[in-house]
Amino acid sequence: MPSDIPCPQRWFDDYEAGERFTFGSTTIDEAEIIEFGRKFDPQPFHIDPEAARDTVYGRLIASGWHTGSIMMKLLGEHLLGPSSMGSPGLDELRWLAPVHPGDRLTLVVDVLELLPSRSKPDRGIVKMAHELVNQHGITVVRSVANMMIARRLPEQSAAS
Repeated sequence: MPSDIPCPQRWFDDYEAGERFTFGSTTIDEAEIIEFGRKFDPQPFHIDPEAARDTVYGRLIASGWHTGSIMMKLLGEHLLGPSSMGSPGLDELRWLAPVHPGDRLTLVVDVLELLPSRSKPDRGIVKMAHELVNQHGITVVRSVANMMIARRLPEQSAAS
């Protein structure tokens, strides 16, 4: 897996199909899993370590929505800045492996495609694949998203 690279403010025109970024990582703990589960996904395997032993998972696991939130947090901290205009949606979202307390998750982003807007020349869509990979190199969640990114304005190009 590539090492972390600094990523300054990026505009639509700064991306290239085929680029790969690896960003930050975070360790998820039991208390965090339980807190999120209680608040947003109160299933036994997310909120009760003892009850989780009697499930198909055999122990506590993080909610898939929790792992998706971690992925979004890492994207916001390391890649998406003032040029981000949100996302019109996901093409894919897959939870591929359970996340357990103590797992260290790293974000890997692949730029798949660039689609300049025909109707709004100030922006474009950057289609990206996002993956959270655990400390064992296992991808635990993958999404393919269409990120709406502003284009650099002419006065910004002169300043660069």
